[in-house]
Amino acid sequence: MAATLKLEIVTPEAKTFSDDVEMVTLTGSEGEMGILPQHMPLMTQLVAGEIIAKKGAETIFLAVGDGFVQVTGDKVSILTDMAIKADDIDEAKAEEARQLAEARLSQKITDAEAAHIQAALAHATAQLKVKRTRKK
Repeated sequence: MAATLKLEIVTPEAKTFSDDVEMVTLTGSEGEMGILPQHMPLMTQLVAGEIIAKKGAETIFLAVGDGFVQVTGDKVSILTDMAIKADDIDEAKAEEARQLAEARLSQKITDAEAAHIQAALAHATAQLKVKRTRKK
């Protein structure tokens, strides 16, 4: 069996993913990175987008929101405000959410509302990217 590391993804609602995987690819604040077992310790900001986890012949795709990543030699811990497996994404709802967020941003809003709407737009965009590029 190949060397593995534990990938755990936690959102405010629950632990959404926990499994031993062989590789994790994610986008941090400095760009895309691949994490293998025995990776040097690292802490970085997670950017909304896609996480790819490889486990044997299986590849798992997840849409994620902004958050934080902590890497130790044998574990990748991710704290994020959203994590959804590609198969669980409702493309129609994500597209509707994207359109609503874009329309709302064109209106007069407070800075706090703008931050909330930008986060919703990032979530919808990440879901659409993952779903549309990972269709079977």
